[in-house]
Amino acid sequence: MRYRSFGFLPVLLIAVVAAPLVAQSGPPPVTFTAEQDQQNMMKQLGIEALRPGPSGDPNAPNHANYDESKANPYANVPDPLAMNDGRKVTTAKQWWDERRPQILAMYSKYVYGQVPNHVPEVHWTVTAIDHEFIGFTPVIAKGLIGEVDNSSYPAISVKIHATLVTPANAKGPVPTLIMFGPSGFPNPNEPRGEEMERLNDAMKKLLIQQDAGLQKIFDEHPAWEPFKNSPFFVRPELNADGDPPNTWELAAAGWGFVLLDPATVQADNGAGLTRGIIGLVNKGQPRRPEDWGALRAWAWGASRTLDYLETDPAVDAKHVGIDGVSRYGKAALVTMAYDPRFYMVLVGSSGKGGATLLRRNFGEAVESLTGGEYYWMAGNFMKYGAAKASFGSMNPGDIPVDSNELIALCAPRLTFISYGVPEKGDAKWLDHRGSFMATVDASRVFRLLGAKGLPVTEDYRTAQMPPVNTGWLDGELAWRQHDGGHTDAPNMKWFIRWADKFMHYGPAQ
Repeated sequence: MRYRSFGFLPVLLIAVVAAPLVAQSGPPPVTFTAEQDQQNMMKQLGIEALRPGPSGDPNAPNHANYDESKANPYANVPDPLAMNDGRKVTTAKQWWDERRPQILAMYSKYVYGQVPNHVPEVHWTVTAIDHEFIGFTPVIAKGLIGEVDNSSYPAISVKIHATLVTPANAKGPVPTLIMFGPSGFPNPNEPRGEEMERLNDAMKKLLIQQDAGLQKIFDEHPAWEPFKNSPFFVRPELNADGDPPNTWELAAAGWGFVLLDPATVQADNGAGLTRGIIGLVNKGQPRRPEDWGALRAWAWGASRTLDYLETDPAVDAKHVGIDGVSRYGKAALVTMAYDPRFYMVLVGSSGKGGATLLRRNFGEAVESLTGGEYYWMAGNFMKYGAAKASFGSMNPGDIPVDSNELIALCAPRLTFISYGVPEKGDAKWLDHRGSFMATVDASRVFRLLGAKGLPVTEDYRTAQMPPVNTGWLDGELAWRQHDGGHTDAPNMKWFIRWADKFMHYGPAQ
């Protein structure tokens, strides 16, 4: 035994010494500024100069165009119902077997980037379960961590943060909406009564141990306590339309929701591209032109969250939706387009890169995305903002796809396009009409697949937007422009009612 133990000792020592070397194998992550990362991609693409994007300041020399007569420099957008070789798509089978894969492939190559085949698995853990109230609705809140396997490159760690909230009194699995934004317990259950007394007594004792002079202060202020309970009920800040917050409306309607923090999947900046899930898969090295950008990474994170929801008995995994506003509205639409498991989407004020036509010269431009927000997109997308490059110059008319096709990829599932009004802060920059035009044209695909599009018979170029606060909510493709600002909150109650109608769901069930 003694001989064997000594024989094992060198092996053990080698293993102990080698362990740190294994953990640090491979080159360290590259650290770039956003400018350095952008320049690196431009060099890979052979781009010497990019066209500057327009300014949102109407007084600036390069201010964005808001003249509708100059908004459509390109005669047509790509036809979602025409194959790349010109053949017309006339059947659902053609759409599913041929055209839809074509459009997805072009979006992956030229716009949002490819998700690599070797993305590591995500292992989900429930970190805590809390019984809370949202408004007057009792709920069960679960803290979730999705840890990505980083054994191939331990220098980068990715832990997805999410919070799942479901009604405590539900009689069965509930429809659930994943919402991009900060994650955390919405209304943590606090200790009260004797529990709070014990906490205060223990804290005072600890403080006195640190500083005996504090005893005199406590004696002079006997009613003061280190910890105090929050009010049992706090009136929430109401939405612009006077309704409760989105989470209150969802809970009251008998829905579940997930607060998913996209920043824990991928940073919202160019400097973070060698970190996060994109950096982990690339082992800390800069992207290549076809690699995915942040929008596709956030969409990937939403899909991995759905993976977990499919295992949770409180969730009706067949009726899970995705929601986001602004850049997260773009990500929500991308999520819905790529992952057919999602049943519904609420796309809030998404603008260019989301529901708005890329070919429109109105407000935000393609050059806005190839410039400051280049990291949202694939590197290849920068070509369409090139002023001088080895391949010449390119413009939005060279992009082989447009947002009418992105919306069409969601068909025939429930797709709700939402906007506010410029007067309340949903800026003209977002080009509301450009999104409406794309939605009108996408309706043709919904109808081909047996679903209802918008109730419009005119061509997308001439169709008139409905009045504000007039919802077109009869079909699986819906449009509503509320009279609030840069938020989807005033449309949440309409979204819930609309989706409930198709799901035949109500909180009483």
